Amino acid sequence: MKTYDVMELLQKTTDYALTGAVFAEDKDFLTRAAQELKYSCGNFYINDKSTGAVVGQQPFGGSRLSGTNDKAGAPHYISRWGSYQSVKESFTKLNTWKYPYMEN
Repeated sequence: MKTYDVMELLQKTTDYALTGAVFAEDKDFLTRAAQELKYSCGNFYINDKSTGAVVGQQPFGGSRLSGTNDKAGAPHYISRWGSYQSVKESFTKLNTWKYPYMEN
């Protein structure tokens, strides 16, 4: 079985997707591996150990049965626990609710 076959098998059959790593000197291989394994892990490491996430410095989280890929530590992580709402307040008197194009 060739390396690319193994990557395809991993992509199609694993139920978990927390972390993954590949090691190589061939840049073309690394580029293809990153693309092939894009959805196989929440955090992907190239030529680095797969336990390298540093709390407070790198978002961390998996997908599939490993989690919701929320990336704890990422700037928008807090939005997972709330709901955005836009509020606009006008401080001038509103004479009409119509827009100019509605006047004709």
